[in-house]
Amino acid sequence: MSTPIGPVDATQVPRYGGPATFARLPRLDEVSRADVAVVGIPFDSGVSYRPGARFGPGHVRAGSKLLRPYNPALDAMPFGTQQVADAGDLGVNPFDIEEAIGTIDAGISALRADGAQVLTLGGDHTVALPILRSVARDHGPVAVLHFDAHLDTWDTYFGAPYTHGTPFRRASEEGLIDLERSMHVGIRGPLYSKQDLEDDAVLGFQVVRSDDYEVDGVASVVERMRRRLGDGPVYVSVDIDVLDPAHAPGTGTPEAGGLTSRELLNTLRGLVGLDVVGADVVEVSPAYDHAELTAVAASHVAYELLSVLALNR
Repeated sequence: MSTPIGPVDATQVPRYGGPATFARLPRLDEVSRADVAVVGIPFDSGVSYRPGARFGPGHVRAGSKLLRPYNPALDAMPFGTQQVADAGDLGVNPFDIEEAIGTIDAGISALRADGAQVLTLGGDHTVALPILRSVARDHGPVAVLHFDAHLDTWDTYFGAPYTHGTPFRRASEEGLIDLERSMHVGIRGPLYSKQDLEDDAVLGFQVVRSDDYEVDGVASVVERMRRRLGDGPVYVSVDIDVLDPAHAPGTGTPEAGGLTSRELLNTLRGLVGLDVVGADVVEVSPAYDHAELTAVAASHVAYELLSVLALNR
């Protein structure tokens, strides 16, 4: 294996300069092939409240400029032991959700065709459905580890079956999800009725509530998570609103009482050794952000996921 091309050297080019790629990594067209492709999906036509996640990928890239090559928490070199490259953004139709879903499926499948793993920067959570369609064609039903304030297993909004609140119901109905191994983490806030939780369980998910972190602690949550996910393939989907608005104000549907950044990052580190086959970080909406709080948090989430992939490789 040739030595991976890493980020621009910060001792030569100041962090506020250099390429506008994730972590100032090379573009996909600048490397022979990538082990991991970081791709943006600037799409938010599925949102139900505050729009703006179409600008999320660029904002997360901007917030990633301070990421460094060595991760001491995991003793990992996420850019040194695997080739990570920025694949730019997929161009999707903002006026036709079903066409956009098909374009995303095709685009993710093309990036994965040579065996690369894909880390997606969203975009609203609608994008998880076509990504899961692509992943499941190769791996069969996968365990979905879903970090979010919300279940995202509702049926429809205003009769529309494809929104950012429905991707995991559609994925479960389509047989993309392993019903015995999937889990939501960070769920909190009001629901429409108790039936929401009952329906969600039938769709294949166990729930770790945000309050469980306060009562049981991170180590207990990680133990539950690893026991549930088991040995098969795992897809990780992180809605940044899993964090408390104090840590991530720049999102479309904020809920009080969320995780801290430290709790989320430590939970993600618990994925080392599991068969993670892809991931996304979604729902960053920069118009509501302040001092890049949400962008920095999201970029560190992506960094921990890349570190996990590097160690698992």
